[in-house]
Amino acid sequence: MSRKPKRGYYVKGHFVHEGSELDLELKRQAKGDVDISKSDLKRESEALQELGEELLTLRSDLMAPLELPDKLMEALADARRISNFEGKRRQMQFIGKLMRKLDDEVIDAVRAALQVQRDGSASELAALHQAEHWRERLLAEDGGDDALTEWLQQYPDTDIQQLRALIRQARKDAQAAPKEQPGAAQRHGRAYRELFQLVKVELLKASVVDTASPEDTDEDSAE
Repeated sequence: MSRKPKRGYYVKGHFVHEGSELDLELKRQAKGDVDISKSDLKRESEALQELGEELLTLRSDLMAPLELPDKLMEALADARRISNFEGKRRQMQFIGKLMRKLDDEVIDAVRAALQVQRDGSASELAALHQAEHWRERLLAEDGGDDALTEWLQQYPDTDIQQLRALIRQARKDAQAAPKEQPGAAQRHGRAYRELFQLVKVELLKASVVDTASPEDTDEDSAE
């Protein structure tokens, strides 16, 4: 069985593997960055490996436009399947090596895609906190009706009949629920959970509208 030739090149009779620290150092020198130390190269290598680990969590719709090399995509897929600690560690080192072969423009695109995902997660987390706050206000015995009026002013597209029904049922369930022992978590009915979901969806829909780009708004108005 023939062995697959290793990718690299020779420098003064010495074979340099692509993606190795020596390869990075030589490329730095070629660009004029001769002051980069070995410790700097090591830090850069570790940073790219960490970036590769983050890639494991990147959503497919954000991954596809990056058009990463097939070998890297296969390595990422294998890493997701590996559960053994040592096997996962070696696979991530391999992914880090593949990451070092990417152009700077691709690395920047990867970082940008990960940032987009983080921003989206932050928006959803904020919506969860706001939904919890609104649910408590809407269910409050004192001020609940005022909260409902305020909600409908801010989110007029909400299904008002469904919202009122969930509020009414959640209050009824709370009154009928047996008193819990001190320190025990209070149990809630289905309407309590469904109210949270309805409020969260409306908040997320509103956040999408609020974050629409000015260019889109201008184009719509021009039409």
